[in-house]
Amino acid sequence: MNLDRKHTDAFLAVIDTGSFEQAAGRLHVTPSAVSQRVRALESQLGNPLVVRTRPCHATRLGQRLLQYLRRARLLEEDLVAELAGEGDAPLNVVMAVNADTLATWFFPALADELAGERVLLELSVDDQDHTYALLESGRAVGCVSTEPKPMRGCSAEPLGAMRYRLVAAPDFAAERFPAGLQREAARRAPVVAFNRKDMLQSRFLAQHFALQPGNYPCHYVPVPGPRLEAIARGLGYGMVPELQLGEAIAQGLLIDLAPDLPTDVMLYWHTWKVQSPRMEYLSARIVAAGQRTLLAGPAG
Repeated sequence: MNLDRKHTDAFLAVIDTGSFEQAAGRLHVTPSAVSQRVRALESQLGNPLVVRTRPCHATRLGQRLLQYLRRARLLEEDLVAELAGEGDAPLNVVMAVNADTLATWFFPALADELAGERVLLELSVDDQDHTYALLESGRAVGCVSTEPKPMRGCSAEPLGAMRYRLVAAPDFAAERFPAGLQREAARRAPVVAFNRKDMLQSRFLAQHFALQPGNYPCHYVPVPGPRLEAIARGLGYGMVPELQLGEAIAQGLLIDLAPDLPTDVMLYWHTWKVQSPRMEYLSARIVAAGQRTLLAGPAG
């Protein structure tokens, strides 16, 4: 079965932009033409590919097609560049990465590699427990995730453990936890979480104090830098990667509320087994950088 390039381009544009109108603008055609091309593709495959909501998203079969098209385009781009003698032509790569990875080790460890490989990145940022879904849905060709098991056709390489510390500003700790981290104080003190998907604090409080989400106040600050600043300014307390803290605890700028109870989160790099040469090289560099920077494994 041959897939028409105009039809698959229309499908990709609709999923990438979330609407037929925006896809039309990207492809420089009318929305009606985009709709006709997607319907032709759906007719050829005998199933709907797009859920026509706002924003549009792929059906289960559409996700399978999206996975295939992402990989095929990468392989094609690399092959065409090689045959044309343009090995330095940029490669477009969509990755799903958790925010704390971006805020700590990803770019310091990989900036030279990324620049040298002429890679154009499109990063989707989500909680580390949810990035896997972006790979599964075909929206990314690689992801950093807490999921240890690869899906069919993919590989999962351990990157290492990111260690988190439960920290607060000194004045906040003295006011809210004068006798140390205890259940009643934790029930009243506000947490600063990343977003509502962020389960680090809630798991810690459930495990050690039997406090469930909703049993304590919570701020949501969905950017690592401003979130750390909110904690440092006394808005609340929360889990922060050691790599992001630097010397803040040693210098007394922040207090570790649970020094004997670090939280280690194992991270894995997921990508397709069949990759373009440059994507394969980039994946190897990502794994090497993670294993070089993160802990070898969680605390026992």
